[in-house]
Amino acid sequence: MDQPRQGLVAVSHVSNRRTIGAIWLALLTLSATGCGGRYALTPAGQPAGVTLSPQQQTALAQQTQQYQQRAASLDRDNQELESMLAQSRQQTQLLQEQITATQTQLRDTTDRLAAVQADNDLLRNRTTALAASVQTRSQAEIRANNSLLRSLTITNMPGINVRQDGDVIRIELPGDQLFNVGTAQPKLGADALLRTIAVDLAQNYPQQLIGIEGHTDGSPMTSPQYPTDQHLAVAQAMAVYDGLARTGGMPPRQLFVVGHGASHPLVSNGTDAGRARNRRIEVVIYPETIQR
Repeated sequence: MDQPRQGLVAVSHVSNRRTIGAIWLALLTLSATGCGGRYALTPAGQPAGVTLSPQQQTALAQQTQQYQQRAASLDRDNQELESMLAQSRQQTQLLQEQITATQTQLRDTTDRLAAVQADNDLLRNRTTALAASVQTRSQAEIRANNSLLRSLTITNMPGINVRQDGDVIRIELPGDQLFNVGTAQPKLGADALLRTIAVDLAQNYPQQLIGIEGHTDGSPMTSPQYPTDQHLAVAQAMAVYDGLARTGGMPPRQLFVVGHGASHPLVSNGTDAGRARNRRIEVVIYPETIQR
């Protein structure tokens, strides 16, 4: 209940009490004077007695009963008004509590919204930086007709395939030329081959980031030393990493190793020639550079 209604309830409550008082005063007056009855005074000024006719007594009794009924009705109205006033106060208190809770929720929502906005700003900045990085990488692409690609001497070595793959250059080294099948033990002459590759890379790509990827043919693994294709691929890639860094003198921080196992075959493994082609090490030259 709102404040105007509470005021009306309070005014009605006071008015009822005044009305009841007036009724009782009228009853006392009628009792004292009657309807045309006689009212006598003693010498001391005190009422000596009142004589009422039967009709007056009946009328007085009816009026008294009516006034009593009216007073009882006003008492009931007054009780109802008091009850309504109490309920109004309770509703006002409940409404105030709800307003306070709503204000608290609004503050919490505002704080969460500010946090989300901050996260969005951070994500937007990261996206912008990533887009700039991608654009820079695209601008640094090593193109197939680049003179550095044509100047690689290893392109003329038997069994070695050099190809453009997007923005990278891949040097494909036959695994059987470097290792005994199913092992990471370098063959005789593997060090000389890796030394030649290291010299060629140092001359043409002295600052490029270079990855060394190991690939296998998916044949069942029988050695406890290499329980999976990935174990063998990583071991062979690490052997090439050691050869380029230790024998060829390339900076170790310029190199990184990846073991793909049999997940990226070049051709079908359905033939011996296909499996031999898929057993390989790929030296990948990236457009990104390192700081010496």
